[in-house]
Amino acid sequence: MNRRQKRKKIRAYLQEPEQQVVVVDELVEPFRQAIGPDFDAYRNHCRRVFLFCIAFAGGEDEAVRRKAAFASAFHDLGIWTAGTFDYIKPSRLLAKSHLETIGKPEWVDEILAMIEQHHKLTTFRPNPSWLVEPFRKADWIDVSRGMLRFGLDDVYVLDVLDAFPNEGFHRTLARLAFTRMKSHPFDALPMFRL
Repeated sequence: MNRRQKRKKIRAYLQEPEQQVVVVDELVEPFRQAIGPDFDAYRNHCRRVFLFCIAFAGGEDEAVRRKAAFASAFHDLGIWTAGTFDYIKPSRLLAKSHLETIGKPEWVDEILAMIEQHHKLTTFRPNPSWLVEPFRKADWIDVSRGMLRFGLDDVYVLDVLDAFPNEGFHRTLARLAFTRMKSHPFDALPMFRL
């Protein structure tokens, strides 16, 4: 596939962006009250991560889309549901419980790895067929506000960022990191992995 074909395929994911992210919205909506005033910011973060992830993974397969949506919706939820910036474990527990409730135990290992490794600083290599690496890259693109792109089309990244505004998400992360730093100066960012 040449660059032009790849760009056309990737941009197709952004046709009717609100329709593309319905699957994410349905998973995040039940947590509206727990997330409170940060809801729009978190939902848009999840939407952006989802779209970047499926662009890397190829979004035609329904299982890929659902796994990406699921990890996107649950990956940071522990911040609000457990009230902690050390949120990986509570986010994983929420995801595992929900996957078991909906009858998808075969997805547990992969999605828990996606959540566990989404702030990994280096490439995830143990299981290349899983969506862990596309998801890790997707989250880093969003957290860096598009400065990191991992080869994803520049125009597509900017289109996604424009379609789903930040709504203060990065400001919330900065506030939470600062609060965590005051109480845990030697473990301010516990979610990072090497």
